[in-house]
Amino acid sequence: MRSPRPLPSVLAGLALLVSLPVALPTEAASHPASGAVQRVKPPFGADCRVRESGSHVVAYCHNPYPDTDRVALHIECREWWDIDTDTARVAAGPAMTVRLAGRCWKEVGAAWVSHER
Repeated sequence: MRSPRPLPSVLAGLALLVSLPVALPTEAASHPASGAVQRVKPPFGADCRVRESGSHVVAYCHNPYPDTDRVALHIECREWWDIDTDTARVAAGPAMTVRLAGRCWKEVGAAWVSHER
């Protein structure tokens, strides 16, 4: 009876795997072709600072870009019976700062500003 010799066949398989070419991403593959047109979106969006003080919320939004940004303040109150608040949208023109304010009856749970073109 002949004893099995798995070691040579395992070594031959490993040598075959090591010798296979490996496909690595190249720099050319990660960039579009030189003839392709890339569309870059212009910068947009006012920079807003939201401050909470007790049950009151004030947001100051400054728009440094040439496109008008319509901003609105959203306030979520902590208590289930307290009414959440959404302010009307205010147009923040180029180089303009706007002030948005709102409040809850008791405590503020969360407050944020949304943007619209």
